[in-house]
Amino acid sequence: MDQDPLVDIAADLYALPPEDFVPARDDAVKRAKQAGDKRLATAVGKLRKPTVGAWAVNLLAHERTDLVDDLLELGEELRSAQRNLRGDDLRDLSLRRRKLISELARTAVSLARRRNLPVPEIEATFTAALADEEVAAAVRVGVLAKTVEYAGFGETPRPQLRLLQGGAGAAEGIAAIDVGLSSPARTKKVGPDSPASISDAQRKRAGRERAEKEAAERQRAEREAAERAKREAEEQEAAELAERRAAERDEARRQSAELKRARAAAHRELLAARTELSEAEAARVAAERAVTAAKRRVEKATAAVNALDE
Repeated sequence: MDQDPLVDIAADLYALPPEDFVPARDDAVKRAKQAGDKRLATAVGKLRKPTVGAWAVNLLAHERTDLVDDLLELGEELRSAQRNLRGDDLRDLSLRRRKLISELARTAVSLARRRNLPVPEIEATFTAALADEEVAAAVRVGVLAKTVEYAGFGETPRPQLRLLQGGAGAAEGIAAIDVGLSSPARTKKVGPDSPASISDAQRKRAGRERAEKEAAERQRAEREAAERAKREAEEQEAAELAERRAAERDEARRQSAELKRARAAAHRELLAARTELSEAEAARVAAERAVTAAKRRVEKATAAVNALDE
C-alpha cells in the first residue's frame, strides 16, 4: 500500500524552521485543494507549528539518524531492564543514557545554531523517548510539534499523539502532530514484572537520585554552554582583532606605496626643473654674449662713421 501523502508533507513541513512552517503549510493546503483532495487539505491545515525546541529535535532526526537510532535502541534496553528489575543493567544503562542524552542535546543545539536559532531545554524530550515507545517513534520520524516533559520512574504516561498511518511500516507513518502530557497517568497493574511492584521508598529514593543527577547534568550542561559561549566570544574577538590588524597593515602598505610614488614624482619634477634652469641659464649667457658682440660692432661702426665725417 502506498504511503499516505500526509506523512510526506508532514515530514517536509516539520523539517523547516518554525518561521517558515505556516507559509509552507498554507501552500501545501492550497496545492491539495487544487488537486481536489479536500481530505488531505483539511488534514494538512490541522498541522500545528512546531516550537523551537521541537523543531530542533526534528532537525536532529533528519540530519543525525544514527544518534536517534542509538536513542531508540537504548530505550528498548532500558524498558526491558525496568520491567524485569535488573538493577545492574539499569545502572550501566543509566550511565549510557546520560552520555547519549547530553550528546543528542549538544548536537541538536549545534545544528540549530547554524540557523541562528536559540534552543530551549530539550533533554526532557529525549528522556521521554527512552521511556515511551510512542514518543520514541515520533522523535525518530521528526515531526514533533511540541517538546515532551517527563519526570518520573519507569515508563512515562502515554502522551497525546495523533498518528498518521501510511505504508506497510507503522513507524514510517507516525507523525506526532500534537504532543503533550496534560492527561493524567494511566493506572498500571502491579505485578512481579512491573516497575510498580517496587516499594514506595525505593521509588522515592530512585526519584530523588535521578532528580539530583539530572540537576547535576543540567548544571554541567549550563557550565559547558557558558564555557563554549565564552570561548566563541574570545575566538570572535581574536578574529576581529586579527582582521583589524590586517586592515591596518594593508592601509600602512597602501600609504607607503603612495608616499613612494609621490617621492618619485617629486624627484622627476625636480630633475626636469633643474634641466630647464640649466638650459635657460645657457641661453641667457649666449644672449649676453650676443649683446656684447652687437655693442662692439655698433661702437666700431660709429667710430668709422665719425672718422669719415671728419
